[in-house]
Amino acid sequence: MESGSRRVGRPRRLSREAILRSAERILTEEGAEHLSMRRLAKDMSSTPMALYHHVKDKDELLLLLLELRTGRLPPAELPREPRERLLAGARSLHEMLATCPWAVDALTPDGRVSAPARRIVETMIDAAVDCGLNPDRARHAYGVIWNYTLGELLVRFNRERARRQGDSTPWERAMRSLDPVAFPLLAGLGGQLTEIAGAGHYQRGLEAVVDGLLRQGVA
Repeated sequence: MESGSRRVGRPRRLSREAILRSAERILTEEGAEHLSMRRLAKDMSSTPMALYHHVKDKDELLLLLLELRTGRLPPAELPREPRERLLAGARSLHEMLATCPWAVDALTPDGRVSAPARRIVETMIDAAVDCGLNPDRARHAYGVIWNYTLGELLVRFNRERARRQGDSTPWERAMRSLDPVAFPLLAGLGGQLTEIAGAGHYQRGLEAVVDGLLRQGVA
């Protein structure tokens, strides 16, 4: 082979950092629905199997992307009063995940959280202890708040996805088909229930959850 010659079409060097850069570009330019390990491998002139040496699966890829994005956010400033600090921590988690709807499905199987979120979780558990809960009840309180937060986001994202597709959610379709004799209250609400669960719903529900947990834990 002549000096200075090189192989044509040689794939770029794979690394976790390079994989994340390509994945983030696909997310930004094409949307989450186009991100797959196969699509990512094609973008990097590689194969899906080669990517799996650096990233376990798509869920891990999404979690790493979430850490990358949330790591760029400035640290949340939380109030000193423990109840308000607990509420503010939950709102920070909610706002952090609301900007990354593609990551929520990857978080739900086992309650994984990103590295930046772990600092907020630590602060929330500490705030619950300062509210009078023992450490076990404080961890339980955080778990309930986390499940409520993820559940609210999943409902919201599914509703928004259905709206973009010009469709309605299964719940909305079920509500429209209710027998008004058997379910007079639900049928009377009609399509208003999802709107009622819209603006301000998370904050009001969060306060109710937190206050209930604190009353139960301190009693």
